[in-house]
Amino acid sequence: MCHSFALQHVEFRRQMKVDTIVSDWKPPEVIEKYMAGGLCGYDREGSPVWYDVIGPLDPKGLLLSATKQDFLKTKIRHAEMLQRECCWQSEKLGKSIEAITLIYDCEGLGLKHIWKPAIETYGEILTMFEDNYPEALKRVFLIKAPKMFPMAYSLIKHFLCEETRRKIIVLGGNWQDVLLKHIDPEQLPVAYGGNLTDPDGDPRCRTMIRYGGTVPKSYYVQESVKVQYDNSVTISRGSIYQLECDVAAPKSQLRCQFASDGADIGFGVYRRTKEGGQKVADMLQVLPSERYNAHLVPEDSWLSLPEAGVYVLCFDNSYSILQSKKVSYKVEVLPPPLDGQTPSPTSRGTVRLQ
Repeated sequence: MCHSFALQHVEFRRQMKVDTIVSDWKPPEVIEKYMAGGLCGYDREGSPVWYDVIGPLDPKGLLLSATKQDFLKTKIRHAEMLQRECCWQSEKLGKSIEAITLIYDCEGLGLKHIWKPAIETYGEILTMFEDNYPEALKRVFLIKAPKMFPMAYSLIKHFLCEETRRKIIVLGGNWQDVLLKHIDPEQLPVAYGGNLTDPDGDPRCRTMIRYGGTVPKSYYVQESVKVQYDNSVTISRGSIYQLECDVAAPKSQLRCQFASDGADIGFGVYRRTKEGGQKVADMLQVLPSERYNAHLVPEDSWLSLPEAGVYVLCFDNSYSILQSKKVSYKVEVLPPPLDGQTPSPTSRGTVRLQ
């Protein structure tokens, strides 16, 4: 079990470029400005304290302005930053600090937060944490839970393992007293019952904790970007649609732009390892199949292909038992870039339907 987890985690780190994600990748501006939460202070044992502030979040605005993969990468980046913080605390205090305290502020939780695509995205983020950072959480204090909290929790609790569920402590009206038992007042913002403020006296410590807000429509991708697609196809419920690309030169670039109507669509890229009717499951996985919210934000994927060969692009609707999906797409195979030059889409490989 342990060995299998280690292998999966190594592969996850490679695929998501986790080792350099803090230094080499920055979330889109809309996420930086409007995603709520932040690291602020340490608990009495020296563990970092992270705040998730739910009320001001605008899930629909965020999902209409950035891709699901951007949110996933942002959360991986946060997890890596918190692990580094734990290492620094361990060195500073001369004892092992391995996990964080999470304060989950549910004030203002409403129907906008349980919009289906938001719950699905949140579920994927939770699954990613459970699969790759299972020991990163020491405890979760859930505060200011409104009457609808049990309904919201029922939608996401199946993404959490039993051990994680046990770490969640739902606090009542005395939540400030409980937080102060675990966090020194000098490390707890005034807004949460402590004495900590920003340098300018802000009781909510906004330089450390972001409070989100309504995303301006100017960030919405669908209203600002109009993509011209070459083809469209309707993929029946429970089925997949494959495109074959003949790639003549190693280090060619594959660009695939696509959008779906009405709901998300799975997408992955594979390379044939032998001639004839090879099943996708037997091909070499180049880009693992994931579900993309391409009905909200048009997807634009670039892949560098180290080897020549026959590549299969797979639009996957096999998980949908009720709904067929219309997918519009444009696929280009670009020659290997010359040093220092951006590839030009004028010379394309052959793309054929299968």
